[in-house]
Amino acid sequence: MYFNGIYHEFYQYNLNGPIFGDIVWGHSVSTDLVNWIGLEPALVRDTPSDIDGCWTGSVTILPGGKPIIIYTGGDIDQHQAQNIAFPKNRSDPYLREWIKAPNNPVLRPDEPGMNSIEFRDPTTGWIGPDGLWRMAVGGELNGYSAALLYKSEDFLNWTKVDHPLYSHNGSNMWECPDFFAVLPGNNAGLDLSAAIPQGAKHALKMSVDSVDKYMIGVYDLQRDAFVPDNVVDDRRLWLRIDYGTFYASKSFFDSNKNRRIIWGWSRETDSPSDDLEKGWAGLHTIPRTIWLAGDGKQLLQWPVEEIESLRTNEISHQGIELNKGDLFEIKEVDAFQADVEIDFELASIDDADPFDPSWLLDPEKHCGEAGASVPGGIGPFGLVILASDNMDEHTEVYFRVYKSQEKYMVLMCSDLRRSSLRPDLEKPAYGGFFEFDLEKERKISLRTLIDRSAVESFGGGGRVCITSRVYPAVLADVGRAHIYAFNNGSATVRVPQLSAWTMRKAQVNVEKGWSAI
Repeated sequence: MYFNGIYHEFYQYNLNGPIFGDIVWGHSVSTDLVNWIGLEPALVRDTPSDIDGCWTGSVTILPGGKPIIIYTGGDIDQHQAQNIAFPKNRSDPYLREWIKAPNNPVLRPDEPGMNSIEFRDPTTGWIGPDGLWRMAVGGELNGYSAALLYKSEDFLNWTKVDHPLYSHNGSNMWECPDFFAVLPGNNAGLDLSAAIPQGAKHALKMSVDSVDKYMIGVYDLQRDAFVPDNVVDDRRLWLRIDYGTFYASKSFFDSNKNRRIIWGWSRETDSPSDDLEKGWAGLHTIPRTIWLAGDGKQLLQWPVEEIESLRTNEISHQGIELNKGDLFEIKEVDAFQADVEIDFELASIDDADPFDPSWLLDPEKHCGEAGASVPGGIGPFGLVILASDNMDEHTEVYFRVYKSQEKYMVLMCSDLRRSSLRPDLEKPAYGGFFEFDLEKERKISLRTLIDRSAVESFGGGGRVCITSRVYPAVLADVGRAHIYAFNNGSATVRVPQLSAWTMRKAQVNVEKGWSAI
């Protein structure tokens, strides 16, 4: 949340080590979303209703500037319920201490058809047209996935609405639901509790199948329900926030800059013993601004502008021509901490290979079968990053362009299969498709942020985002790596603009706002 000039980030944290369990709410604060001060935990496991863990929740700012946390706790039998906490001293700019409500838990899964161990992750609250607070909670209702809907007059006493905000006949629990309003083609954020302008749509996001998916639709105020624009039964075809190692994302309205910001958790994909050795596990992605595309069909994301404050040593190139098999090295930047923005311009779109709609069911499989070394009509072209001198290790982030009957489809891949010589790592080929009007726009943009083991890539102006975790041996052994632009497609690709920066190191929880380490 943003409150009184300070950004607050609360996160799942184990004080006892880089392993899962003993979860409390970590708490860090920032004035710029880049540099963070670590504080003492906001919530710890010390009551019967959260002794099994202080799990995911949200913060809502009530009228009069009163923040309130609502979070999931687990009891000794792992039954889940929702709990509330208030800041002890609202005049403390960091809101270091939080007091749990004496009547916790305020919400139990005691309605017919509910599963007491599948009831968690309340959303930020919003005010409906009747003046009552609402929130959604992820749950299982009669064996189906659901975003359960609740109402309250005072945010303390909640009543379940007789229907969910939205449900699906799948049996997988929806974790970490998020619900927010967006305006087509407008990257300004909307506060869900304020008056929603005409023409706005709503996004319902859920964490399911180990990825974050979402739907675009409308919030029907009469029915008090979310109505998707398109109902798609096959979850494999649902839109994704990110196509890589990214889960449990959460957005908030930033009143400071009138935008909506989202970020997610990126887990480690090395081994638990590696986590113990380095002393930490898991990270949050770079905060992203999120908004609705002009056609109203999908969300777009882009790193918050504050990240650019870390840029230094800019390298710029114009007018590069990449023929089939060409490699262009991007020199004089730190290949382990870099921000690369590159535009690819297609000389011709006539050579695009035909598109097979069945690829949409498993784009990762298609990225693996049609790798960066397999020539196509248009593409693959993109970046080779974190490459060793002899290319034994490298990660490829690239595009392929296909022609369907009525439109062009662009496949974006982040291929980690040769990212490291180390064994016992997850090294998949991630991928996602997006539509692109190549008749109107001949340039496809790619931005890749490299932060050692974390690689975040944004394709087509944020239409597809892929977070990858890579652990090349060259990072530890040699301390030197390379970045290249490449083209392995038959059609020539031009690069009208390429910019790259070395990224300075942010101060993240180095400065402590409390005495413990």
